[in-house]
Amino acid sequence: MSDVTTRALRLLALLQSRTVWTGPELAEELEVTVRTVRRDVDRLRQMGYPVLTSAGHGGGYQLGAGRELPPLLLGPHEAVAVAVGLRLTAGSGIEGLDAEALRALAALDRILPPSVRSEVSAVSEAMGVVARPVPGARSEVLLALATAVRDGLRIRVDYERRDGERSERRLEPRRVLSVEGHWYLFAWDLGREDWRTFRLDRMHAVHPSTFPITPRPTPDIERAVRESITVAGYPIAATVRVLRPAQEVAGQLSSRTARIEPDGEDACLLHAGAENLRWLAVHLALLGAPIEVIDPPQLLEEIRAIGAWAQEARPGV
Repeated sequence: MSDVTTRALRLLALLQSRTVWTGPELAEELEVTVRTVRRDVDRLRQMGYPVLTSAGHGGGYQLGAGRELPPLLLGPHEAVAVAVGLRLTAGSGIEGLDAEALRALAALDRILPPSVRSEVSAVSEAMGVVARPVPGARSEVLLALATAVRDGLRIRVDYERRDGERSERRLEPRRVLSVEGHWYLFAWDLGREDWRTFRLDRMHAVHPSTFPITPRPTPDIERAVRESITVAGYPIAATVRVLRPAQEVAGQLSSRTARIEPDGEDACLLHAGAENLRWLAVHLALLGAPIEVIDPPQLLEEIRAIGAWAQEARPGV
């Protein structure tokens, strides 16, 4: 294989790996001049690969959808099988595979011919098992977000809040997470100038851009997302010490209900949110473990009130 052919295949692989490349970036990766990159791009176009060019800030080279799939040489039926399989894997709940499957699906979707993409959508809609693992999150939303995270690009989202109010949010996405079948996006909110967690089932549309995200210190993403869905989203936040090992307590609770933090070998801290303290007190009682109320103190009053009610219970006559 000649150096020119090898370089062309390498260029094609680079164009598939992310949405937009500038000429100097490709030249640096291929260790050639920008002029050589332009010639290699022309060769790819002559071979039938639709390499698009956009000018201005955030512009560059990108691979469009073509009549044939690039080097994998998948046929239409094989491409459908791979795409549907990746969607199943993305919602399988198997640790570590969901994010990888989403990235692979995003890469494949970008270069599928229109006819094959339509067939994938038709099969997905016809098979309930494909949509079931990710309730409420549309595939186009998942793909757009996964692509933006992979490429490090800003997005605009038509988002509906918990109270039903809709607004446009300008975001810098960092990660898409699946927590017990529910999908969330962790992103920097440019309007609020803070990290936020967004539910994908409340996203009506995602509009990608070509503008790169701004590098900034990122917190522990999984911890931040769990905190937002178990505590921050509720009007009341509570912390109690449960006098049982963290692993034992975590096995009794859904990860979307509370966040468990080890506190020595035989105790743990339970962080949870609630609409009212009485309901939280009832759920703590179901644990059947001794607890110490740290915050708020009113929770202890609710627990004692339940105890007093239980003491007054009498058998029927």
